[in-house]
Amino acid sequence: MRKLTAFDRPEQVAARIVTAHAIHTADAADSTATAMLFDRGRILAVGSAEQCRDEAARAGLTVEHVDLGSAVVVPGFIDAHAHPLMYGQMMTWVDCGPGKASSIPEIVALLSAAAAGLPEGRPVRGYGYEHRNLAEQRHPTRHELDQVAMNREVYLMNASGHGGVVNSYTFEVNGVNRDTPNPAGGEFFRDADGELTGELSDAACNILTGVHGVKIGHHGPNFHLADEPAEHLRQLDLATQRFLAGGVTTIGDAQVTRREFDMYLRLAEAGRLTLRVSMYLLSSLLDEALEMGMVGQFGNAHLSFAGIKFYADGTLGGWTAYFPDGYVGDPCRTGQLYHEPAEYAELIRKAHAAGLQTATHAQSPTAIEMVVSAIEAALAENPDDDARHRIEHCGLPTPEQIGRMAASGIRPVNQPQHYFNWGEGVEEAIGTPGERFNPLGEFEEAGVAMTLSSDAPVAEPIPLEAIQTAVTRVTRRGHKLGPDSLRISALSALRAHTVEAAVSLGRESDLGSLESGKYADFAVLAGDPLTCDPENISGIRVLETWVGGERRHRSA
Repeated sequence: MRKLTAFDRPEQVAARIVTAHAIHTADAADSTATAMLFDRGRILAVGSAEQCRDEAARAGLTVEHVDLGSAVVVPGFIDAHAHPLMYGQMMTWVDCGPGKASSIPEIVALLSAAAAGLPEGRPVRGYGYEHRNLAEQRHPTRHELDQVAMNREVYLMNASGHGGVVNSYTFEVNGVNRDTPNPAGGEFFRDADGELTGELSDAACNILTGVHGVKIGHHGPNFHLADEPAEHLRQLDLATQRFLAGGVTTIGDAQVTRREFDMYLRLAEAGRLTLRVSMYLLSSLLDEALEMGMVGQFGNAHLSFAGIKFYADGTLGGWTAYFPDGYVGDPCRTGQLYHEPAEYAELIRKAHAAGLQTATHAQSPTAIEMVVSAIEAALAENPDDDARHRIEHCGLPTPEQIGRMAASGIRPVNQPQHYFNWGEGVEEAIGTPGERFNPLGEFEEAGVAMTLSSDAPVAEPIPLEAIQTAVTRVTRRGHKLGPDSLRISALSALRAHTVEAAVSLGRESDLGSLESGKYADFAVLAGDPLTCDPENISGIRVLETWVGGERRHRSA
């Protein structure tokens, strides 16, 4: 029988006083201290070294002093929207991103080299390509992936995670042909003659998990490809180290199926769950969750259930977000909705009535309208001033929608690194409106509480890169899109990646700021993101990451 009791107890560590050049607490007053006392994983005092020593003496504690010198301490970053197992799995696939391949022949060469080293029959999997970054300015085709293999599955995942390209063999073994209808919420793309191109998106990815794998219907992109449990645990360990290296101490897993749930339980049982994880079950499991009475948050300090994840539309990066009038870059392409508005509204009504927090992926104005309207209707039927319903990504809300979000307490969970990595692509896809992608400044002006996150593996879990992008709105290519009114301050961005993220997870009583009574989760930085030049924020090194008063990462 699996037991989680080890993580129900406070962490047993020596009492410590940590001193540093500055400790930014992210408390209500945004105060800065120089010392912090913690014992058994919880903070007892924050202030000066003398104040912390006095408090330790009053409590009868013998303390260890950890002097961090000129370093700066901030609350542990909270990545409220990420996919840790998917991220770890991608780390074991073939990297076909722009740093590795700039053309389709180069991608084919990378995949072919990997195939040569794999046992017979094992699928070849690659990730990270973005068609606008390729010399050909298009997606690869199944015929090009047939050059990699014709007797095993080949899957090349798009950087967005919402689909990609497969070879002909993958279609054949799954019974997909030119006459196969598109599933609700997904598409098998076809050429002008009606032949399959090899590209597939969103719900069409269900074919990739095989006969006995996780099936999620039209409730989201299916990236839940199975490996052996031991391999999945290794992948989660790899991902955990990357998150810790970025200063992340808590993650919101934004798409949990039985695959992820099982692996988290195994990690917890083995004492290897060193990060804190809040789980959002995918909406395909909503009825099962309600039947089991999962109508509120529960769990322990390291593993907890937070709410339900929904999808409204697809991704801007993969051009599957829903624009009914078509994309400027391809007028014949509209993207799709995962649910009809009435069906989606009923799902939200059901979840809200049960007291569950919802988190819905929505990018286009049409999709965001569907979400906001459904939440407004649910709140009208069952008022709740603290429902904290979330919109994930929330890339292109209209100003009018932002005002309604403020009125309903809807919390956008944004990823500035999407803008950093391919902000120009959004403008190419939909034209001038793309300049407003991730309008953080407009949220702040309207009084909408923001949360920043990575969406790893879509972007690397590097919170300081997200914070810099939120402050500068400068992309990886050096372009700045949109007016300065879309930017926010470094302090606002830091709060959005710490205490506001904790609020979005419902964990603000324990996490998100460095205050007495909360967990001693913090990151130690080589510089100060609040005082350095904004363009240098992402270059600040994360020296150490502490979780529950224990050092879990130290940079080399």
